Amino acid sequence: MTEDSQRNFRSVYYEKVGNSPKDDRLDIEKLHTFSQSFPLPSMYRALVWKVLLGILPPHHESHTQVMTYRKEQYSDVLHALRVVRFVSDATPQVEVYLRIPSFPLKPEDEVFVAIAKAMEEMVEDSVDCYWIIRCFVNQLNNKYRDSLPQLPKAFEQYLNLEDSRLLSHLKTCSAMSKLPYDLSFKRCFAGCLPESSLQRVWDKCNFFSSKSIE
Repeated sequence: MTEDSQRNFRSVYYEKVGNSPKDDRLDIEKLHTFSQSFPLPSMYRALVWKVLLGILPPHHESHTQVMTYRKEQYSDVLHALRVVRFVSDATPQVEVYLRIPSFPLKPEDEVFVAIAKAMEEMVEDSVDCYWIIRCFVNQLNNKYRDSLPQLPKAFEQYLNLEDSRLLSHLKTCSAMSKLPYDLSFKRCFAGCLPESSLQRVWDKCNFFSSKSIE
């Protein structure tokens, strides 16, 4: 994104989501639509994702207070993990994220680790990163679990529309069953696409929910 478009992002953003800079509440549905249609500048991506995931409320004036609360939650759990020696200063950050969530995860959960590693490259602040990962993985595990098995079939259907000869060739040489796209879907392409492409995919697929987290 160019410097000019970065500079104009706020005005375009407010116009597309149906707010003026003086308004306090964001229209979540319009914000979701905006992220589907426009590339998000990296400097605003974490903020938009946090709002869409429900980590932050739609009210601007509450953001600072709510993030203070989120930070305290993160710090309290991290402190407890250090006290019981589950983590230390030498523990890789991705492993710390793996041990914090309240939803059940196994240490060998490669999907979580792949997403956490990718997210860590995109989001600098560790508190923001933790909360976004948590909500991201929760959405995959809960809201989209039943949809994942259907994606390979949908992939074949779209590939048939785009390049039927390629699909026929892949089936003829028995390559379709060996392609790792099943794992790619489970990871939502984390570890499979370069960061710049992955950011755009995650902007668009936005299973980022408008519901608040507990």
